[in-house]
Amino acid sequence: MKIKIPSNLKFKNIDNKISENGLKVLESRYLMRDGRGRIIETPTQLFTRVAVDIALASKEYGEDWEKDAQEFYNMLTSFEFIPNSPTLMNAGTEMGQLSACFVLPIEDDMASIFEAVKNTALVHKSGGGTGFSFSRLRPAGDIVKTTGGIASGPVSFMRVFDQATETIKQGGKRRGANMGVLSVHHPDIMEFITCKRVEGEFSNFNISVGLTKEFMEALRKDHEYELINPRSRKVVKKLKASEVFNKIVKMAWLNGEPGVLFMDKINEANPTPELGEIEATNPCGEQPLLPFESCNLGHINLTKVLKGEDGRAVIDFEKLDQIVAKAVKFLDNVIDRNRYPIPEIEQMTKGNRKIGLGITGFHEMLIKMGVSYNSKAAIKIAERVMRFIQQRGKHYSTQLAKSRGNFPNWEKSIFAGKTPMRNATVTTIAPTGTTSIIANTSQGIEPLFSVAYHRNVKQSLGKHLFEVNSLFLEMAKRHGFYSKELMEKIAQKPSIQDIDEIPKRVRELFVTAHDIPPEQHIRIQAAFQKYTDNAVSKTVNFPNNATKEDIRKVYLLAYELGCKGVTVYRDGSRKFQILSTKKLEYGKPELPLVPKKRPLITRGATIEMRTGCDSLYVTINEDEEGKPFETFAQMGKSGGCIASFTEAIGRLISLALRSGIEPRFIIKQLRGIRCPRPIVAVGGTVTSCADAIGKALEMFIKGEANAKQTKIHTFSGKGSEESEKKSPQETIIKNGLAPECPECGAMLSIVEGCIVCRNCGYSQCG
Repeated sequence: MKIKIPSNLKFKNIDNKISENGLKVLESRYLMRDGRGRIIETPTQLFTRVAVDIALASKEYGEDWEKDAQEFYNMLTSFEFIPNSPTLMNAGTEMGQLSACFVLPIEDDMASIFEAVKNTALVHKSGGGTGFSFSRLRPAGDIVKTTGGIASGPVSFMRVFDQATETIKQGGKRRGANMGVLSVHHPDIMEFITCKRVEGEFSNFNISVGLTKEFMEALRKDHEYELINPRSRKVVKKLKASEVFNKIVKMAWLNGEPGVLFMDKINEANPTPELGEIEATNPCGEQPLLPFESCNLGHINLTKVLKGEDGRAVIDFEKLDQIVAKAVKFLDNVIDRNRYPIPEIEQMTKGNRKIGLGITGFHEMLIKMGVSYNSKAAIKIAERVMRFIQQRGKHYSTQLAKSRGNFPNWEKSIFAGKTPMRNATVTTIAPTGTTSIIANTSQGIEPLFSVAYHRNVKQSLGKHLFEVNSLFLEMAKRHGFYSKELMEKIAQKPSIQDIDEIPKRVRELFVTAHDIPPEQHIRIQAAFQKYTDNAVSKTVNFPNNATKEDIRKVYLLAYELGCKGVTVYRDGSRKFQILSTKKLEYGKPELPLVPKKRPLITRGATIEMRTGCDSLYVTINEDEEGKPFETFAQMGKSGGCIASFTEAIGRLISLALRSGIEPRFIIKQLRGIRCPRPIVAVGGTVTSCADAIGKALEMFIKGEANAKQTKIHTFSGKGSEESEKKSPQETIIKNGLAPECPECGAMLSIVEGCIVCRNCGYSQCG
């Protein structure tokens, strides 16, 4: 789609003002390409396309749209304000989908579930991220009255969404992303909490547990709380709140998930309670939304709102006010220029007209002001600047309401009869990942991850980026301590606090995420949340040696201070990290994997698996972090070939686990391997000994086996009366699995009650 640019508009060229890394990001993801994948747009043309397209909405209200286009362009190209990625990608294009955040409803029926899968595909294709509450789905094992079957539960359906997301690349530019939320009162909550125990499982999902006041009160008193079946609305069980909370803490310590959402606090701020309860957020948690709502976000670059005063940098509130006015209008225009993936989203979005104006570059602003992020002064500045943006943002939304009208659902909102309002919400604090790189500043309200680092974006951008903070670089050269060797030394460390070559005052300003106590992370988040309509995206970073108790304290402090949710990450707890302080040795072979030494004592579980030959006993032991470390498999009292085979496969799995191979890859290789004697047993089909070992390993990592040396009778025991009268082969054939003939490998069939191979004549009766 070609946008005609009025000749009287003057858009100055800014191609040479983009940082090297910013240009790489634009080229990888944002600049338009032709049918052969060649870039056909410059950065100047991109911002022209966006500014003109968004300003065209002003024309529909009889306003001076050309003036708006010029102001929008100047604001964008000075990087005073930058919108969310879909707006940069799609404004002025055939795609035209401009929102980043969506929440889709999932009701407790198959039609609703797969309608949501379809809508998810449409949203991801258009460049958006999706959030879901799975809390309305009946728990695993519950009755399905229409079929007489057994429900598989929320986690199994999450896998359907995860696999669908895996196949879709958003508009060829962004990977799909999801947020899965489950109420802490759901009977399947423990399975949900541990569903990402193995790194790589549900890799297209962030997950959060929806906590309630009732749960938090039970936790405070060390009481039990109720699990409620969402289908029947009946209490089915009670759990100790501390048991559930400890499991959340343990999993967050292991790999950063699940996060927590304080649902009562979120709904206390719901501007349209008559329209329903908020149950989910977007993938990063900063945007709580009603079903079918979407929201477009934009970020004011705080490094651009400073001025000199008495020899120091202070906030220029007059300039900030001007940016807020233009940004609110820009984001309101986006709602009208947006091309929505489905009609229901358009209806809800235009009904409430939510926008999310936030900030980026907070830490760099503090550095320029000479204030350490790790200080009380930083908290006061956070409150002051966000209070101003909130108040002025509301003011300009009210002004737009007077000229353009209130949002259509205003009569059903908390503003009805009191305050004219164009937008149901005005402010949101987002993480600003790639958009902060384009603006060449620090991300959102986060502290610097490191002063110099390698950004591992090969998966999304196809390359690694090496970054040195530009303010540090400038300061190092000005004070005479710059060297390439020092920059590389810094890049290999998460902190500069022990590098004596750097002056102490510089070290104080350039504290990193690893230098800041977790409590300060939360207090900064709470300061911004105090003056934010929606929520605040913030990661509380912990050093690798942090304890579970450290994480527990942070969760409780966040609740006490009024945060709407918390995300934590312990450094090194995942093998894949976006930001890394490790040196990347390009072109050099990786060091060979060396298996960890086996400790003298390990603990685990022995699981009995019924197979077509006999009971197979699979022992799985775990390491000090609770991850599978080794396996042993023994077939009843067998010897000879079977015994040697199961010993060999156990040794190889143990070697792989001790060498750091993720269990999910091992499970994928073992599951589904077939032998001539598959069997249908209680709990599922076992197609071979290898398949049984894979299933046992999967059970272990899902927490379905005790962490003690106890025998778990899953997949064992007797089947139905009818199946008891048949041989395992006959039962398996009647279930449509048709095993192979042990003599020639052809498919077996049933002839007059006997198992027969029609190819070679093999038969077995009884």
